[in-house]
Amino acid sequence: MKQKLAFALGGLIAGLLIMAVIRISDDHPIQTSVIAEAEKLFGLNFTQAHRDSMIDGLRSNLEAYETLHQKQIGNEVWPAVQFNPIPQGYIVETEQFERNWRLPNNVELPEDRSELAYYSVAELGWLIREQKITSVELTELFLDRIRQYDEQLEVVITLTEDLAMEQARAADALTADGIWLGPLHGIPYGSKDLLALAGYPTTWGATPFRDQVIDQTATVLLKLEEAGAVHLAKLSLGALAWGDVWFDGFSRSPWNTDLGASGSSAGSASATAAGLVPFAIGSETLGSIVSPATRNGVTGLRPTYGRVSRHGAMALSWSMDKIGPLTRTAEDAAIVFSVIEGPDGLDPSVYDLPFNYDADFDFRNLRIGYVASAFDASYPNRENDQETLRVLRRLGANLVPIELPEIDFNAMDLILSVEAAAAFDELTRSGRDAELIRQMKQAWPNVFRTARFVPAVEYIQANRARTILMEEMLEAISDVDVYISPSFVGGNLLITNLTGHPSVVVPNGFSSTGMPTSITFNGHLFEEGLVLSLARAYQMQTDFHRQKPAGFVN
Repeated sequence: MKQKLAFALGGLIAGLLIMAVIRISDDHPIQTSVIAEAEKLFGLNFTQAHRDSMIDGLRSNLEAYETLHQKQIGNEVWPAVQFNPIPQGYIVETEQFERNWRLPNNVELPEDRSELAYYSVAELGWLIREQKITSVELTELFLDRIRQYDEQLEVVITLTEDLAMEQARAADALTADGIWLGPLHGIPYGSKDLLALAGYPTTWGATPFRDQVIDQTATVLLKLEEAGAVHLAKLSLGALAWGDVWFDGFSRSPWNTDLGASGSSAGSASATAAGLVPFAIGSETLGSIVSPATRNGVTGLRPTYGRVSRHGAMALSWSMDKIGPLTRTAEDAAIVFSVIEGPDGLDPSVYDLPFNYDADFDFRNLRIGYVASAFDASYPNRENDQETLRVLRRLGANLVPIELPEIDFNAMDLILSVEAAAAFDELTRSGRDAELIRQMKQAWPNVFRTARFVPAVEYIQANRARTILMEEMLEAISDVDVYISPSFVGGNLLITNLTGHPSVVVPNGFSSTGMPTSITFNGHLFEEGLVLSLARAYQMQTDFHRQKPAGFVN
């Protein structure tokens, strides 16, 4: 019996050895030597026996990948897994209170109509409502400014003049009939060209898509149309939402046209700052509202993740993309946000929750946190940020020092890189990524390729670490109602983009070179109303948001 068992085992071992030899000697691209080299990319170290056992599974996986590659999965298709920004134990407000706008009600029409280019949305809305000016007149004024200044700024990808005039005439007809749709009635605006608009190209700022026409209109633009707003232009973004370089230009800041407008909502911020549009729609995944708002001296709202539908918008990172307005004032941002927020039944991530904004909120009763270690650090904008704290203290604010969780940028940035690589999978595999303007190491083509080598396990682990970060963030700001942070110091930008918390960035001064600087107000999840109310209160005490870039005034 023992002899038979030994014979059987010997035969089995011999068979396995023969199979191993066959595997090693065939011409399949996956060999044990390939596995051994690949382990170095992932920080792994398997034995030779492990590698041999993995070959069949890895070859099978490769066949599965090739099968997936045959499927047409468009950028608009959502993954079956979704990010939920609400940590366990967090209670959201569910009651909608009456909004107190405190909008202006006695605005003078200037003798020099060019001054209207720098009026706020709220002021322009009152003039239209009182029929002191028509939407057509206002639309023509901004179209003329685009023609006058866009060559310098390079912010317009597609001018939608016919649509704008049609919408403006419709707004004026309603006004004549005594119908007013709200503060955006007849107000011109521009949109970042990652939002689809039926009948017009949606280029995503990228050469491979410069002739792309998507047969739908993004929910955000539909909501603005229903509110009576007038779409002037599709504005530039850095190619595929990175930077300020797009397929036909380099978008510039009106404060210094030798400098880029920053990205990726470059055109939206620059056009607003230069008075080419009263407001614009932008988007952020990791700084794309905060950074251009800072560079161009405008107000930017990055809402809570899951507040604004992304239907009809280019997907870059399904778990991090947010859409928000770039405006002159926090008040204007609140007006625009009140129109675009809320579910549409098409974006599965959007929550139906109240937006409670009160312009008269007495923030002296608030506990306002400030990220102490960040404000104490040495950085270029420190004095302007310290002055912001002094302004709030003079107003009676109760400032409370807080600290944010520590975070490893590279470990968490995996999430964005992997999702972006998936969103543009076909672009990478086809080789058309070579058509993108920017081809350096720190640009999308190389990031997409590199992300292909991130194991799915590590992507999941990064998201599990993200859950811990969300819980730590809940604890870190639990004792304050809102908090303030430097815009680019202390990790707040990355943390809040990962956790989904809302931020409002507003101008708070100028640098030694004359460029705008900013401060960031942040809030609890879905509490944009409180953050915007505080930002408005700050702007009522300062005039940085009213400054105009020289050379773009008349």
